[in-house]
Amino acid sequence: MTTSKPSAETVLDRACEQRTEPGYLEAVQRDPSHRVVLLHQGKALMNGGALSYLDPADLPAVLPAGTVTVFLGKVNDDHDHKLPATTSLVLQVLPYDAGLPEQAHVPAWVPAGAGFVTYREAAAHLHPADAEVFIQAAAVANWHTTHPCCPRCGNLTEVASAGWMRRCPVDASEHFPRTDPAIIVAIVGADQRILLANNFAWDLHRYSTVAGFAEAGESAEQAAVREIAEEVGVHLHSLEYSGSQAWPFPRSLMLGFIGYTDDVVPTPDNVEVREARWFSRDELQTAVLNGDVAISHRQSIARSLIEQWYGGPILDVGEQQ
Repeated sequence: MTTSKPSAETVLDRACEQRTEPGYLEAVQRDPSHRVVLLHQGKALMNGGALSYLDPADLPAVLPAGTVTVFLGKVNDDHDHKLPATTSLVLQVLPYDAGLPEQAHVPAWVPAGAGFVTYREAAAHLHPADAEVFIQAAAVANWHTTHPCCPRCGNLTEVASAGWMRRCPVDASEHFPRTDPAIIVAIVGADQRILLANNFAWDLHRYSTVAGFAEAGESAEQAAVREIAEEVGVHLHSLEYSGSQAWPFPRSLMLGFIGYTDDVVPTPDNVEVREARWFSRDELQTAVLNGDVAISHRQSIARSLIEQWYGGPILDVGEQQ
C-alpha cells in the first residue's frame, strides 16, 4: 500500500489539436473499436464496481433527443490503466428527461446488472483509470447541462469541436468548458498536529481538510489564507503547494496546500463547519481504525494531503497494521 498522490500521468490523449477538425468526432464514431461512456443526471453507467465501456453496436440506433456527444480521448496504450483495448472513448450525455424507467433507472438495452452511480458513491472503489475518465466525463457533462445558452445574447448554442466548445449561431461567439479554481488545505499546528473539520453536510464522525473557491482577482494563496480564517478561525503564516486534482462538482480544479499556523484554538464558522478538531498522528490512526472518525477516500486529494502530513498511508477500518 502506498500513500495516495494525484498523478501527472493521464490514461487518455485528448487530441486537442485534432478534435477541432470538422468531422473528427464522426470519424471516431465510425470506427467500430471505440467505446462509449454513458452519463445521465450526473451519474455514470457502472457494472461490477467499474465504469461500463459500451460497444457502440449495442447502443440503439437513435439515442434520446438532446443527447450530447463528446470525444473524451484516445486510450494511451503505454500505461497499466486497465481500460478497454480500444482506440478512443466517446461520452454520451443523456438528457435529464430521457424517459428512463423509474424502477430500473436504466434503459432496457444496457447490460444486465449495470446501473447509474454518482462519483461520490463510486470513488472509493474505482480503479484510478476509471476515476480519471469519470471525472473528465462528469466535468464536461456538467458544463453542457448548465450552459446551453449564449451568455451574450441568450440564444441556444450548438455543440462543436467534438463536444469541447459551444458556438452561438446568432453572434458566432465561442464558449468553452469552465474550470473553477478552488483551494484545499491540510492545516498543521506548531506541535505538528493536524486540524481537520466536520462540515454540516457530512456525517458527525467525518473529518477532512478545509476547502473553498478562489474569488475573482484572488491568488490561490490568498484564497487559502482567507478560507481557513473564515471557516475555522486560524491564521496561516505559511503555505506549501502539494498538487492538484480535478473535481467535477461542478467543474473544480482543487489546488492542494499544506498550511501552517501557530494558532491553537479553532473557531468554526457554524455555517459550513460544525466542528474543528486537532489530531496527532497516533490519535488520528487510532480513531480511524476504531471507526470513531472517517476521513476522505484514497482517490481524493484530501486524503493525499492528510497522508502527506502523516508520513505514509493511513489504515482504514478492517485493514491490517
